[in-house]
Parts: sequence; structure tokens; C-alpha cells
Amino acid sequence: MAATHGDTYGETYGDQETVRRILTESGDTWAVVGLSNNQARAAYGVAGVLQRFGKRVVPVHPKAEPVHGERGYASLADIPFPVDVVDVFVNADLAGAVADEAVAVGAKAVWFQLDVIDESAYARTRAAGLDMVMNRCPAIEIPRLG
Repeated sequence: MAATHGDTYGETYGDQETVRRILTESGDTWAVVGLSNNQARAAYGVAGVLQRFGKRVVPVHPKAEPVHGERGYASLADIPFPVDVVDVFVNADLAGAVADEAVAVGAKAVWFQLDVIDESAYARTRAAGLDMVMNRCPAIEIPRLG
């Protein structure tokens, strides 16, 4: 697994081509794990940016509350339609299990947010054939696409 140095966030995993592919080719249904109505949390703001760029945001949180006008679900397995990308806003010690769930539900890609790093989850997810990046934020990357 090749790690590259990001602009300001230390080690990142997944090259710029993978970032571009996830944002433009993987599909527009993004399950955001850890998204709740807490507007102070980064997930809330990032989900809003994703929506502004045409992504359907599906909140995944134990409370299963609606966020940004979309129905919430308690887990990835509870979502009754295909999910393209799983965006992970949970602590790194929980993120590997979420990546494994993403593989199990047939997602095309997994995105671990800034400071969410699990190298073994990265290796497992890539070995399962999914695109994946870690320690990056789509709200930072998507405007860079132009």
C-alpha cells in the first residue's frame, strides 16, 4: 500500500486519481456514517457540501434521525437501496468494522475522513476490490476538481 503525503494533513492513503474516481465515477449515493443533526460536528457540514455538489447523502447513525432532508438509518445493512460510497466519520478504532460492512453491502468505495486511519482496513477494503482513501475530506477535495 502506497502512502502519499497530503498538502497539510500528514499521511494520506489513496492517490489523487483514486480521489477523483470516487468523487466523479463511483456514483452519487453516499452513506455518511456518524452523521447526525449535531451541527457542530464535521459530518454535518461535509454532508451539506456533498449535497451541494449533487450527492445524495444517507445518514447512518444509531439514532437513525433524518438529516439534511434524508431519512437516517441505524446501520449500513438497514439501508434498503444500493450505496455507492461509504464516508466514515467514526473513531479509527471503529472504522475498520464500518469498512467491512461497506464491502458486505456492495459499496463501490470507502472514504475515511481526516484523522481516521486504519491501515489493515485499507488493505482489506482494497483487496476486496473497492476504491478507498483515508485521512482526506471530500468537502476539501471536491471543489478542487473544478
